[in-house]
Amino acid sequence: MRASRCADRAIGMERGWWRGAQVLALAAALTAMLPGVAAAQGHSSRDGETAPTARPEDVRSIDAIVAALYDVISGPAGAERDWDRFRSLFLPGARLIPTGAGSDSVYGATVLTVEEYIERAHDFLARNPFYEGELGRQTHRFGNIAELFSGYASRRAPGEAPFVRGVNSIQLVFDGTRWWVATILWAQERPGLTLPPELSGQGAKPAP
Repeated sequence: MRASRCADRAIGMERGWWRGAQVLALAAALTAMLPGVAAAQGHSSRDGETAPTARPEDVRSIDAIVAALYDVISGPAGAERDWDRFRSLFLPGARLIPTGAGSDSVYGATVLTVEEYIERAHDFLARNPFYEGELGRQTHRFGNIAELFSGYASRRAPGEAPFVRGVNSIQLVFDGTRWWVATILWAQERPGLTLPPELSGQGAKPAP
C-alpha cells in the first residue's frame, strides 16, 4: 500500500477529498469474524472470499511476507503485476486503508477490499514504472499476531531518489503454518511530518 499529485491519482481514492493510492506499500483491526485463515484448507471470510495458494517462501516469516508485499507491486512500465500472488498474501476479508487530505485540508481514510485495491491500482501500475521498498521497520509481536510500522520509499526506477516516502502500518496473523496480512493502513510524508530515523533507514535496522 504521496507527496505529489501524480502519486495521489495513483491511489484512486473516492469522494473528491482524496485522489489516489499507492501500494504498499504496506494498521487497523480486522473487524469481521473469520471462520479460518488457511486458504489451503478452503477457509474463507463471511463474504465467501478465498485466497489463492501462496508461495511458501512468501509467507514463512514476517520478513518474507513484507518483502513479498513490496516486490509484487514493483516493476517497470508495461509489466503486468502478479495479482494472484498479491491476493495470496492477504487474509480473506483483509482491508487496505489509504489516508490523506483533500484540497480543503481535511484528512480522511478510505477502506478498500483487496479486489477494490486491485481495481484502482491495476491500470496505473501496468502503465507506469513503480518501485517501492522498505527503509526501516518497528515490530511488535504477541503470540500469533504482529503489528509493524514499515517506512517505505516509492521510486520510478531502482536506485533513483524517491518521489514519495511514508509509513505502512501492517497487521499480520500467523496460523501455525504461514503469515497473513490482515490490514494495511498507510500515510505519506507531508510538510511538517517526516519519517523518524528508525523508519527512514537512518536508525535501527528492520526487525527480524
